Amino acid sequence: MIAEFERAGLIVLERGWLSSNNVLFAAPTHAPALVDSGYWSHGAQTVALVESVLKGRRLERIVNTHLHSDHCGGNAALQRAYACAIDVPAGEATNVDDWDETALTFRATGQHCPRFTRSGTVGADEEVMLGAWRWKAIASPGHDPGSVVLYQPELELLISADALWENGFGLVFPELEGIAAFDDVRATLDRLAALKVPWVIPGHGRPFGDFEAALGRARHRLDGLVADPLRHARHAAKVLMKFHLMEVQGQGLDAFERWVAATPYMALVHRRFGAPEGFADWWQALLAELVASGALHVDGNRVENA
Repeated sequence: MIAEFERAGLIVLERGWLSSNNVLFAAPTHAPALVDSGYWSHGAQTVALVESVLKGRRLERIVNTHLHSDHCGGNAALQRAYACAIDVPAGEATNVDDWDETALTFRATGQHCPRFTRSGTVGADEEVMLGAWRWKAIASPGHDPGSVVLYQPELELLISADALWENGFGLVFPELEGIAAFDDVRATLDRLAALKVPWVIPGHGRPFGDFEAALGRARHRLDGLVADPLRHARHAAKVLMKFHLMEVQGQGLDAFERWVAATPYMALVHRRFGAPEGFADWWQALLAELVASGALHVDGNRVENA
């Protein structure tokens, strides 16, 4: 793996939640570029990580695989530091130009992304020059309708974002809105299966080999979600709650309740999947499940990340 990455001129900055992984193309003979930039609250850390590698060289470009907040939240901080260009998936260009936080899902998830300015777009089947190599952008809808993955056929490397992890894939957000997308996930996995891939750099978690095994696990997970969409919806709501507590680390139950009430996806998931429970009973049951699993901790009138 190290030899392949050195040949590609890239360094994987493996991040913990809340941030996605960042892939930094830093070969001294080519313009430095970064794929995905992490979450906004880690922005200073992201700038420091990039600077520690570039050592005074200028980051020229960011390419976003998709525009969920954990993949593009560091764009603004990096753009302030380096005045770098930013390319976003083609279908999101207008939303970024208009800074439509509803269409970009930042408001729906109860998350945040500081505004940035895009320079260009990346469309499906286009080639993206990263370092010395041309990478093919491949449409990967499902987790996000406009997302792309990046594949380098000569190096046989795949930057899979949230379309494929070592053990599954990202939440299928369109399904929460009543937009059928499980078939999109399956089509994306089939599209990826046609590639020759010894190594995968996912959006979260370590780079991995055994591509076929990962595809098998992803398909098994998808079959389970298709059979029980309620399980997917409840898991999604708990992920949003956990993500929020990871960001704030702890807050009073009253403040947490206000966040739940103000987060559109929470109300949407309850409306579509929470009956016959009332909203308060529903989210409090989810909170209790997170506490029981050890993911969160409640101490009196305060809820804290565990």
